[in-house]
Amino acid sequence: MFQSVSSICLLEYANMLRTVPDPRKFSSVVVCGARGPRPRYPRVWKTDKRIGTVAKSQKLVTCIKGLSNVKEEVYGALDSFVAWELEFPLIAVKKALNTLEDEKEWKRIIQVIKWMFNKGQGKTMGSYYTLLNALIEDGRIEEAEELFAKIFSRYMEGLPRTFFMKIISMHYSLGSYQKMFEVFADMEELGVRPDRSIVRMLGKVFRKLEMLDKYEKLHQKYPPPKFEYRYIKGKRIRIRVYPDDDSTEEATKSDSEPDTDELEVVESTNLDN
Repeated sequence: MFQSVSSICLLEYANMLRTVPDPRKFSSVVVCGARGPRPRYPRVWKTDKRIGTVAKSQKLVTCIKGLSNVKEEVYGALDSFVAWELEFPLIAVKKALNTLEDEKEWKRIIQVIKWMFNKGQGKTMGSYYTLLNALIEDGRIEEAEELFAKIFSRYMEGLPRTFFMKIISMHYSLGSYQKMFEVFADMEELGVRPDRSIVRMLGKVFRKLEMLDKYEKLHQKYPPPKFEYRYIKGKRIRIRVYPDDDSTEEATKSDSEPDTDELEVVESTNLDN
């Protein structure tokens, strides 16, 4: 009797295994041994529509563009923009700053960067340089000098050369040559090699102020390079650099324009004749 019952149970179990479908046939369903295949529904907490950083940056730009220059109004709009973010959208803000820089919205750049610094975010050399450039372009010379002094005192030996280039070009355009010499002296003390543009500006100032001995020392210490490297289509290419034609222009001018003494001699001979 027990053998017949056990054989019946084995037969029923074998029939049940035959009725279960192959799980490899169902790619989008979950197979259940008791009830068969059932559909898998999407999770409630997963959203299909996700806003990328580009769309967020565009939304941020349009959000602050139509506002006035009142600090509280701009800061309030920026706070409401990041109110529902779990983390600070640093990438979106940086892309928005690049868009505003392309559109030359210097005041908005200053407001956004200062708001970001107040949040304790994005204090990098790139953000400091963007703020310095915006202050110079907006005409806030005193604030730019204070910012450069603050960055220089904090990151003295690690300050990039682009900051020195920017502040020296600002002093050169304003005609404040003494401050320009002070910044260049700081560069030499820190061992930062000046760029070719800085050497040209200093050479022009030395010749304008008739400091020919310093002009000669400058060109002896930093001679013009024979070659320079440029990136063309992503490749680094070595290009020969030809010297400036300032000396040749001066020579041609002096040859073409006679001196006043020669003019006086010519006039006296004409009068005698």
